[in-house]
Amino acid sequence: MTTSQPLSIRARLTTRASALTMAGAMLVAGGAAWAQEAPNPGAPTANTAAPASAQSAPQPADGRPQTSADPDPAATGVATATAAPQADEQTDIVVTGIRASLASSAKIKRDSTLIVDSVSAEDVGKLPDVSIADSLARLPGVTAQRLEGRDQRLSIRGLGPDFSTTLLNGREQVTVGDNRGVEYDQYPSEFFKNVNVFKSADASLIASGISGTVDLRMLRPLDQSQRVFAVNARGQMNGLKSLNPDSSRYGYRGSATYVDQFADDTFGVALGVSATQTPSQDERYNAWGYNPDANGNQLLSGAKPYVQSNELKRYGAVATLEWEPSDSFHSTFDALYSHFQERQILRGIEFPLSGQLASATNPTGTVVTNSTASDGFVTGATFSNVFGVQRNDYNKRKADNYSLGWNNDLRLTDSIHLNVDASWSHAKRTDFLLETNTGTGFSKSGRPDTVTISQNDNGTYRIVPTLDYTNTDIFKLTDPQGWGNNGNQQVVQTGFLNRPSFKDDLKSLRASLNGEFEGSVVKGWEVGGNYSRRKKTSAYTSYFLCPKGAGTGCTVASGTPLTGNVPQEALLGENVALDYLGIPQMLTLDPLYIYNNSVNAAYDNRPSALVRDNSVTENVYTGYAKITLDGEVGGKTLKGSLGGQVVHSQQRSDGQIASVVGGNVTVAPASQKVNYTNFLPSATMSVELIPSGFIKMGASQTMVRPRLDQERVTQDVAINTGNIGQQPVSLFPVFTSTGGNVALRPYQSTNIDLSFEKYFTGGGYVALSGYFKHLTDFVDPNNSYAYDFTPLLSALTPAQQAAVIAAGQTTGNVSSPANTGRGEVLGLEGTLSLPFKAITSALDGFGIFATGNYTQSTIKFASNPAEAITLPGLSKYTASGTVYFEKWGFQARANYRYRSSFLAEVAGLSATPTYRTARSEGILDAQIGYEFQEGFLKGFSILAQGKNLTDRPFVTYNNGDSRQVIDYQRYGRDYYIGLTYKF
Repeated sequence: MTTSQPLSIRARLTTRASALTMAGAMLVAGGAAWAQEAPNPGAPTANTAAPASAQSAPQPADGRPQTSADPDPAATGVATATAAPQADEQTDIVVTGIRASLASSAKIKRDSTLIVDSVSAEDVGKLPDVSIADSLARLPGVTAQRLEGRDQRLSIRGLGPDFSTTLLNGREQVTVGDNRGVEYDQYPSEFFKNVNVFKSADASLIASGISGTVDLRMLRPLDQSQRVFAVNARGQMNGLKSLNPDSSRYGYRGSATYVDQFADDTFGVALGVSATQTPSQDERYNAWGYNPDANGNQLLSGAKPYVQSNELKRYGAVATLEWEPSDSFHSTFDALYSHFQERQILRGIEFPLSGQLASATNPTGTVVTNSTASDGFVTGATFSNVFGVQRNDYNKRKADNYSLGWNNDLRLTDSIHLNVDASWSHAKRTDFLLETNTGTGFSKSGRPDTVTISQNDNGTYRIVPTLDYTNTDIFKLTDPQGWGNNGNQQVVQTGFLNRPSFKDDLKSLRASLNGEFEGSVVKGWEVGGNYSRRKKTSAYTSYFLCPKGAGTGCTVASGTPLTGNVPQEALLGENVALDYLGIPQMLTLDPLYIYNNSVNAAYDNRPSALVRDNSVTENVYTGYAKITLDGEVGGKTLKGSLGGQVVHSQQRSDGQIASVVGGNVTVAPASQKVNYTNFLPSATMSVELIPSGFIKMGASQTMVRPRLDQERVTQDVAINTGNIGQQPVSLFPVFTSTGGNVALRPYQSTNIDLSFEKYFTGGGYVALSGYFKHLTDFVDPNNSYAYDFTPLLSALTPAQQAAVIAAGQTTGNVSSPANTGRGEVLGLEGTLSLPFKAITSALDGFGIFATGNYTQSTIKFASNPAEAITLPGLSKYTASGTVYFEKWGFQARANYRYRSSFLAEVAGLSATPTYRTARSEGILDAQIGYEFQEGFLKGFSILAQGKNLTDRPFVTYNNGDSRQVIDYQRYGRDYYIGLTYKF
């Protein structure tokens, strides 16, 4: 068969005038300023010990801009850039813990010319929350979406995980996830000193995102004043009982960190290890949807309630070697390894209801009686002739994440530095996704059930069946609904197995030169280049599972047994209860025993399954140049930078095109590549208008690449010979295709950022920021266009070819993502960090950290310019408030975070990403602890924590109607007891 690939979307090279205009204005503003010799910790700079004259020139370190020279977390106040007295000059008291973390984060924010928010470790090996995502979700404009009860995905300023970039020590990272978005629980939080969220761009910030750039910063051993050895141990208990008999509600977490210096403090070593076993228990409910009944009331289509028990195991290790033999040379090597393993056990029952109502064409459908409705919504009903599908599922994921980086900084002259950075990031993940089904008979041939439903206050439905779902005389291994089909004929699908695997590999090499100018407001310069090669390979294998016996390929026609007895060895001693939704018990089996002993496997060779294998390769060449500003304007300190990047991309995908005609599957290899270039200008400026009061501005053009699965070349071609000759052609196409688009360009954004920041003499600060983003080349995932499929005519018989040509049906529809969207994001965010001792010394030790954010967005696609959509992951309102006390070794903290409703990405049919509106949520976390200050227990501390104390569920709904609940997931509360010893 001859195939042809869908048309490429044409390249668009754009230069944004607004960012250049702002850059020019900043340059004019700084033209009359006088040079100033103070170092510029706010610009991207090297973590390199050098004379002040050399340090004032920004230096790339670890391949990233750095807001400061890794500030000391024990700092008592924010550093000063002027001669004005500051809090840290008025006292020699050194604070630790929560107050030190907030002070360190405030210093990073103050010193930066970029708009940045940070989370800093309270001590060596101790971020202030259970996970990195938990910590970041407290920052202004940053929200987290919970998956499996854990904060995993982050949205920054209303844009979802796909619009940000994650760096480790300044280097772009791959992910164990399906696409680019990093799952933050793959990184042990104990390994990081601080995490910076850059919200404006800089020319030396490679691979910055549209919404922001998250930079995970590891410990630097030469920054420590003394040797440190810290050990942490923590126990965990989930508030829900073990919902499955083969699971546990208890877990643990342990870590150890060692830091030391040698050779007269010129060589430093930091080592860390971590082990975690985290359980979660989830009560889950999923509705198929809602259909209008005979009276026009919305009636539940079907439901799938189940209980899920997760166990996450993660083992990690880090090592940092730092060598600085002289002021002229500084070398740092970083290594991180994380092994991630998650096991999920899911048990529940699917109930087809109004989605299968009886009719003349569906005589075995359900029958509804006793229906009650309120305000257009059915609140209760009885369904007869229901054939439920019992599910005993088992999922296992294994992932390994590696990251290596080597940075070398060489001072060539007193004012010129050469920096070379090499890095490698690699992730490998394999999944084992097993489904097993039991029912009363094959394809609705067994005993039917009668089910009564009634709506609960939380939007779910109480489901009360009549049959005993634990009776093995009634329930068999089978395909209760007859859903199994291999694309050509019916199969007995008593189970299904998906075994996808992913490899994500990124190599990068960066070099830069930077130096100083004398006697000018243009203080320094930097030029550099970066090459990166990223390749993500996705491979899928899937199988139909059917009862053992005769037949081939699990097909009904070959004589495959329609049912199989449930083996006694597969029965667990305790049956699962779904009583939270009205179902007393269900048949509880060991799905692995069923898979290994009771079923045959048949390879899934449907075209849609075969074309999933693909690889996407991106070779990216980035050149950049910038100048730094440092001087005075009218007696006011001015700092900033002007620069730009030129990014040349070579994009390629390899895969397959598959089709089926007359039951025969045809597969052909496919490959496509495209090149394009983008220019990204940027400008930043920070002016100290009043003592400790700053106005910061940024203008930039940024981009972020589309999802990797959208860049795939693969196409699933369908040829419907039954439509030959039918009219109109638009409704009866012979050829259709669904797949990716290798020629996709990155999302583009023109950004304007403005921030006002005032830092208090007694510590703390208040900040108010506004931002505007004009988005172009926005990817429409549902785009489609007409395509001439004439090259595929050879797949048809001569008579069919002639009929297609005569009817004008050689043109068909291609569903493929394209850069057809554009829109705007407008937002405002505020932060207040206030230690109460700034008000009165009587409240010393108390304080508050509060944030709020408002964001609105409008996105329109060329296919439907009249209808605007909201951004996935966008909550219009978010807020977070932390109240704390810390003194005399005691510490206590309570944090409440809120986000309004948002468009959430969840797993839909066959784990396909699906978007649904998520209900607003407010989550309360709290902790209390004590650290011994004197005696032989000095350095020993104990901590108690509680997460999700509000027991807030994750809820999604359809069609803007909060009554039409689709997902309801209750995770329960989590409790922790931790011990730490540092010496």
